[in-house]
Amino acid sequence: MQYKIHTLKNGLRVIFAPMKDTQTATVLILVGTGSRYETKKTNGLAHFLEHMFFKGTQKRPTTLAIAEELDAVGGEYNAYTSKDHTGYWAKVDSKHVGVALDVVSDIFLNAKIEQKEINRERGPILQELNMYEDMPIRHIGDLFELLLFGDHPLGREILGTRENINGVMRKDFIDYLDQYYVASNTVVAVSGNFSQKDVLKKITQDFVDMRVGEKPSFVSYDSDYVPSSPVYVQDKKTDQTQLMVGVGAYGFRSKNRYALAVLSAILGGGMSSRLFIAVRERRGLAYNVRTMTEAYADAGCLVTQAGVEHDNVEEALKIILREYRRTRREKVLRKELSKAKDFLKGRLVLGLESSDEVATFFAEQEVVKGKITPLSEHLENIDKVRAADVHRVANEIFQTDRLRLAIIGPHGDGQQLRGLLKV
Repeated sequence: MQYKIHTLKNGLRVIFAPMKDTQTATVLILVGTGSRYETKKTNGLAHFLEHMFFKGTQKRPTTLAIAEELDAVGGEYNAYTSKDHTGYWAKVDSKHVGVALDVVSDIFLNAKIEQKEINRERGPILQELNMYEDMPIRHIGDLFELLLFGDHPLGREILGTRENINGVMRKDFIDYLDQYYVASNTVVAVSGNFSQKDVLKKITQDFVDMRVGEKPSFVSYDSDYVPSSPVYVQDKKTDQTQLMVGVGAYGFRSKNRYALAVLSAILGGGMSSRLFIAVRERRGLAYNVRTMTEAYADAGCLVTQAGVEHDNVEEALKIILREYRRTRREKVLRKELSKAKDFLKGRLVLGLESSDEVATFFAEQEVVKGKITPLSEHLENIDKVRAADVHRVANEIFQTDRLRLAIIGPHGDGQQLRGLLKV
């Protein structure tokens, strides 16, 4: 995949990723801030601000005006907030790329952020928070990161607290914009079938007066954090227990991230992975079980998630931990190693079939990592992983004192499970 970066005089980076064989185009504006840049008092502000960008500009004074313009061309559009970046995007028929660029740029640069709209939006955000808390399959990830990262910003929920949501005011948003929404901390990515000359001219004109300032920093994670208990249970009446067990691992700057990805794929990366076969196919304990990784600049994790009958939690947990131990004791065989690497490469390639996925691929790397690694280099680095690398990484991360277990279900305080956390 080809791409080109243009840096404007104010420091804004523009990424073009042309795709001549597609009939779509995606405009994505990504800013390098999210919940990990917040304090306890401001937790949830980044996400709330994302909502406010859709509440109207001078040119498009209402949410309806914004939505109607993109709906009129059959576009898809949305925004999202993560722990280290926030994005605003629209995907359209390529002949309407001008519409997508004009709308997304307008809401990003010219949102009114009126106090009356802030007051009105508190309700929907509180309901969004309630919705996610009623979704154990999703909420379990928040609880695991709380257990893993503790009171560090990485451990806090992206949506924030009810107190903060109810208390935020317009000045808080304006101060946040001035500090974080600056040209040097922002990337505009356009992918698909479009005229690079015309689009660059439009972006240069629209963003010429964007705020300028230093790229913000975040509070580094102290890996010495140890929770009072390695087990966290949300004791709740549910039809199924959701569990997530895993360990802290490497940040995305680590040379070990590719070996970690291969290890994750071997354990639970597909329907032929070790844990899928052991937990679901052989014992019928779960509909779905998977192992995944998450990586930030200075921290990360490898976790396994499963939904099981309440009475089967201990059995499922024992099987997962047994497979963790197995990767420490035995080197993976050549055939399984090759399969895991091909799985990762295939998923990576399949994930870049459309213009929105391509825009995200380039923009997130540029904003979060400050450097774009081409697809070919990612594939090469996966290929370079050896069985010895996987074995070494497994021995480094799978330590008993590093294991963490989060559970949602009717299990009291869950301390009876603490004795099982051994590798």
